[in-house]
Amino acid sequence: MNILLAEDDHEISGYVINGLREAGHTATAVDDGDTALIEATHGNFDVLILDRMLPGTDGLSIVKALRAMGKTTPVLILSALGEVDHRVEGLRAGSDDYLTKPFAFSEALARVEALGRRRRADPQDTTLQVADLVLDRLSRTARRAGQSIDLLPREYALLEYLMDHVDQVVTRTMLLEKLWGLNFDPQTNIVDVHISRLRQKVDKGHEYTLIQTIRGMGYVIRG
Repeated sequence: MNILLAEDDHEISGYVINGLREAGHTATAVDDGDTALIEATHGNFDVLILDRMLPGTDGLSIVKALRAMGKTTPVLILSALGEVDHRVEGLRAGSDDYLTKPFAFSEALARVEALGRRRRADPQDTTLQVADLVLDRLSRTARRAGQSIDLLPREYALLEYLMDHVDQVVTRTMLLEKLWGLNFDPQTNIVDVHISRLRQKVDKGHEYTLIQTIRGMGYVIRG
């Protein structure tokens, strides 16, 4: 899934973002409400995680603004305000779930993934397909020409990101930032290594190569 986290506590943000990426999700972090509202309005996110008390626009105001626009992206509110009245206020503002701080990451992840499954209840939204390659977002599995592909969590996230951007060139910088949370480092070959491993699993033994390298630019998946 593609997840947006808005949290101004950088320690909490790093903790959550790293955990989401290790679980195979694509995650973007922002630390103020105004930026969060812009990202949530224009980005293609499956779930939003919003701190209630953000600099600028607060989390509940973001939810209200999104719902007024007709945006139905599931929202999990994080807050140190844990009284019943606070939780009720958060849910009535339009959020889908409410988690109080401090929290265990395992619980946050379970709640986020549950929201993602709920959003994809329509079968048409649960799969991505490029040629004979099919990725199932609910079961987090992939098949090509009917044959199952055994993917590690990071490989799954990489393939999902490429398929979400089918026919679009994806740069190494984009992949480093979205999947590893790293700023561009010309010395690292981590992306190339993972692309090579993914190609072995997706393209080896097939007549047509789906994952292609665009020299000097990045990678693209084409059907």
